[in-house]
Amino acid sequence: MLAKALLPELWTEILVPVCAVVGIVFSLFQWYVVSCVKLTTDHSDSSPSEDGKNGHGDYLIEEEEGVNDQSVVAKCAEIQTAISEGATSFLFTEYKYVGVFMVFFAAIIFLFLGSVEGFSTKSQPCTYDKSKTCKPALATAVFSTISFVLGAVTSVLSGFLGMKIATYANARTTLEARRGVGKAFIVAFRSGAVMGFLLAANGLLVLYITINLFKIYYGDDWEGLFESITGYGLGGSSMALFGRVGGGIYTKAADVGADLVGKVERNIPEDDPRNPAVIADNVGDNVGDIAGMGSDLFGSYAESSCAALVVASISSFGINHDFTAMLFPLLISSMGILVCLITTLFATDISEIKAVKEIEPALKNQLIISTVIMTVGIALVSWIGLPSSFTIFNFGTQKVVKNWELFLCVAVGLWAGLIIGFVTEYYTSNAYSPVQDVADSCRTGAATNVIFGLALGYKSVIIPIFAIAISIFVSFSFAAMYGVAVAALGMLSTIATGLAIDAYGPISDNAGGIAEMAGMSHRIRERTDALDAAGNTTAAIGKGFAIGSAALVSLALFGAFVSRAGIQTVDVLTPKVVIGLLVGAMLPYWFSAMTMKSVGSAALKMVEEVRRQFNTIPGLMEGTAKPDYATCVKISTDASIKEMIPPGCLVMLTPLIVGFFFGVETLSGVLAGSLISGVQIAISASNTGGAWDNAKKYIEAGASEHARSLGPKGSEPHKAAVIGDTIGDPLKDTSGPSLNILIKLMAVESLVFAPFFATHGGFLFRIFS
Repeated sequence: MLAKALLPELWTEILVPVCAVVGIVFSLFQWYVVSCVKLTTDHSDSSPSEDGKNGHGDYLIEEEEGVNDQSVVAKCAEIQTAISEGATSFLFTEYKYVGVFMVFFAAIIFLFLGSVEGFSTKSQPCTYDKSKTCKPALATAVFSTISFVLGAVTSVLSGFLGMKIATYANARTTLEARRGVGKAFIVAFRSGAVMGFLLAANGLLVLYITINLFKIYYGDDWEGLFESITGYGLGGSSMALFGRVGGGIYTKAADVGADLVGKVERNIPEDDPRNPAVIADNVGDNVGDIAGMGSDLFGSYAESSCAALVVASISSFGINHDFTAMLFPLLISSMGILVCLITTLFATDISEIKAVKEIEPALKNQLIISTVIMTVGIALVSWIGLPSSFTIFNFGTQKVVKNWELFLCVAVGLWAGLIIGFVTEYYTSNAYSPVQDVADSCRTGAATNVIFGLALGYKSVIIPIFAIAISIFVSFSFAAMYGVAVAALGMLSTIATGLAIDAYGPISDNAGGIAEMAGMSHRIRERTDALDAAGNTTAAIGKGFAIGSAALVSLALFGAFVSRAGIQTVDVLTPKVVIGLLVGAMLPYWFSAMTMKSVGSAALKMVEEVRRQFNTIPGLMEGTAKPDYATCVKISTDASIKEMIPPGCLVMLTPLIVGFFFGVETLSGVLAGSLISGVQIAISASNTGGAWDNAKKYIEAGASEHARSLGPKGSEPHKAAVIGDTIGDPLKDTSGPSLNILIKLMAVESLVFAPFFATHGGFLFRIFS
């Protein structure tokens, strides 16, 4: 009998939910602070600032800037309402379709897993230890279905709450920009923190409650308990897929529609309120970048926790029923919430931003501070939450592992995430030479811009892949597949800070749009543009984190699947596996082709509607009539929802078809192939798109002598940069970010259905053998 963890079980039972509740309370406090910025036209309601300025002081600043306070605040409130209503209407429509899918897929899980033992209610020998009896397969079917629904609902809720706070904060950020860039930054960042902490705490709390409720039925059968918990990860990621793809198609269709008709045909400025698609464009930022990203990172978090728990349940933690060590993944996440809470205070309370150039360093410091403090936090959790020595299941054998080795596994994932984040920033920020080279290539037209941009994307894959490879090697050497799963958790342990930084970008983007639509002064637009430019780079860093963690999560799930399906080794030389590898490597290309073409089709419909409104609504161009924003939002909604179904089906049906007809060996090939090619395409697509976008912004800002030599707006190099940016839009906001869900989702789905595939899989090979 091995030693138990230092932390008593009772303390674990208290600490995990307490940390989750602390996260929720902290996010509500941030929400309250943001809500103090009033969207009313009464001067006495101006938000109180920390240095005790009252409403009259604010009013004097507005007077100096020549802004009519009453009309501007009313206009901001009106635009904010339109964006919020559009985003809510899209998400409700999306959730109706997704709800139908959820019920349908829950039924499939129940039927497939229930049929493993012919719907028998008798206890059966355990999968890994035949001398013990475990709960019937029917129980796994019922509880996997319940956890799938719970994961799906939590994922949807994460996305929805994120969108609500973002649309609540965008106009408030615009109004605070009148008082300086630092005030606006804090409102945008606090709002991002609301989303980050709500999502991290909700994910942790729901998972913890689910485990404890399932334990009432399962008792000592931890193998069955944690196998049924894997449905939680599947539910989270399947909703994220539709959120990411649907939101990505929506945001880019609206963007292209607004630009083509507004800027090119009608020659009106970007974000002009006369443009019928302008609200849809701003809605897109919230449903794609905020709701989609929220669901996506929640899915990664849920899956890495599930992968670690499944492997731990058949290791010494599960065999000896050491509940504290078993919940090590949840303890890491709990520590992560506390660390991110301290980190957030550095940005909001400890240091204040006074100049534009301080914005990006402040956001990067968030990543560095959270990583450094989290390293100490992981050491503490590993010391008190794990026995000094224990065994980890390693493909049929038990490997002896020390607690410091597991600490290194988590730490290597955490630091790999930071490296990937900074490499992404280097390749996508216009402060560095790669993007400046892309901008410079615009001198000779769009073709050279496209060539340079593609080359940059491919080159940007090199260091992240080495970082992922090293973290896989280190963590696997120390603690087999459990090590890889906790390395993924390490990368995601600072998810609250990561999401705060990520959500900050679209909120600032919206704030800039609102400033333009409300007719605010040039100075204010400059401030919101500065916030937005920093947000662009941090969004790219967020995508880097999501892709890196997806690779590790997918590998950990793959290992759990191979163990559960009873495959001893995956032999690349057997034809069954080779055909799987080839097909799997092809899937990301097929998926990308679908999503890219979908953006084109949806944009086409948007362009036609905007033209129709300009031609048929009298007084629209003169500004005397209001455009019909709702129809544009509806068109974008309907088009994106119709277009998101085929890519979604491709990802969800592939494991079922391959597993049933070709068996677990071919399926393991498909999972490995899709992981290896998907990660490369996702990184290069995201970084290419981000670089093209920032090359265009570099020329537009004209901040350096070099940039001014390429400008101004409307010059030939600028036109070439705009073409690159348009090509890059679906790459960085639709195909790239959706691919990380493809690789995770196929792996977690295969794991959930592993008992069914192991029993009934390989239908075609059985017929012909």
